[in-house]
Amino acid sequence: MARATLTITLPEDVWIQQISTSYPDATVEVLAAVPDAETGFALVRITDSDVASIVEDVDDHPQIVELSVTKLDDDQATVHFETTAPLLLFSSQASGVPIELPVEIRNGEATVEAAGSRERLSQFVDHLEAFGFTYQVESVIEQLHERQLLSERQREILLTAVEAGYYDTPRRCSLTELADRLDIAKSTCSETLHRIEETIVKRFVDELEGDTDAGLLEERLTDRESVNNRR
Repeated sequence: MARATLTITLPEDVWIQQISTSYPDATVEVLAAVPDAETGFALVRITDSDVASIVEDVDDHPQIVELSVTKLDDDQATVHFETTAPLLLFSSQASGVPIELPVEIRNGEATVEAAGSRERLSQFVDHLEAFGFTYQVESVIEQLHERQLLSERQREILLTAVEAGYYDTPRRCSLTELADRLDIAKSTCSETLHRIEETIVKRFVDELEGDTDAGLLEERLTDRESVNNRR
């Protein structure tokens, strides 16, 4: 599975772009969102010194079907609404790529983190383009669940080594002492630690530079981004 971070510029004909660019210092956080067949529902938190005016403008926008204020303070409001233009939600739904919440929107741009297979992420940006979004790829990282990284026994040995001070400087526990504590042969302990260290170091390098597949995905997304920006 790959995780992509995108900075997305919202289409000019969408209400949230118009509102957020009219109030460029305001921050809109999408806390929850659910797409329907033709509309979408969302819970958002709006922060700005003139938050009451923003809520009023959102409520008056023709793309907002219904709005209710659940909390209103001097500089922050939480509102629930239905909109006819949940384009980001439609892109997520159509591609099967979940968007991590909250999503922050500021001055017409949204920072989005999405995770899925490389194929589905490619479909996701295809849908973004179809709806008129432009985007910049910030990062693409290939992810493995930690339980895919180390076996149960390897995790046990690693945690014991850390707790015993084997990785401290200076060491508080020798390899012999660690092997005794784990009740395994010294050679087995050494070989297992080496395999653990190899796995962790390679994973660290993959996350720094991206592995080959993630790099290809980023290249594909960036290619789409470049073409989109030239339009």
